[in-house]
Amino acid sequence: MRHRGATTLTRPANRMGKRAFDIAFAAVGIVILSPLLAAIALAVWIDDPRAPVIFRQRRCGYGGRPFTLLKFRTMVRGADALKETLRERSLVGWPDFRLVDDPRVTRLGRLLRRTSLDELPQLVNVLRGQMSLVGPRPTSFDFTTYELWQTARLDFRPGLTGPWQIYGRNQMDFTERCRLEIQFFRTTSMVRELRLIMATAVTVLRRTGVA
Repeated sequence: MRHRGATTLTRPANRMGKRAFDIAFAAVGIVILSPLLAAIALAVWIDDPRAPVIFRQRRCGYGGRPFTLLKFRTMVRGADALKETLRERSLVGWPDFRLVDDPRVTRLGRLLRRTSLDELPQLVNVLRGQMSLVGPRPTSFDFTTYELWQTARLDFRPGLTGPWQIYGRNQMDFTERCRLEIQFFRTTSMVRELRLIMATAVTVLRRTGVA
């Protein structure tokens, strides 16, 4: 599943440079943040010792290949089973799913989501090569539900952050999100992505959004 794009980051040398940056950033981040990661893990475990600390979810990745995305658990046990019962309350069209004040989210989970701290385990996904620091946000639904033109977003490795989180998020449905992401990543550069990483840091510090 390949599409033509104008981005310089599709060139082999630049692609290798981006991958090297991802590995270095993720490795250093895990080391520096290890005390914080341990503290969050302990807090999640105390919140419900019978539930897993790390939430694992199948996501649609690069080229449409599935991978297991890692997050700190922010929901009650059995949250996935409750999703269908909340389908009519979703702010966006199915199979995309988004709620305001999702009743499945725990009190600690709300804090982790508001500060994006629940996303930190995805640094491991970056090290594994399943994700990049910057890329389209991986969907929880399979690419077979995409319209054909929307599959162009799968030409780019999914990311911890991307243009949707900064410029659109709750104001965009999946169709608008695809247009934004495809246009951004077909014309992106390392400088542009570094700016987006800095914009993400500012957004998180202001607690105005989650990844």
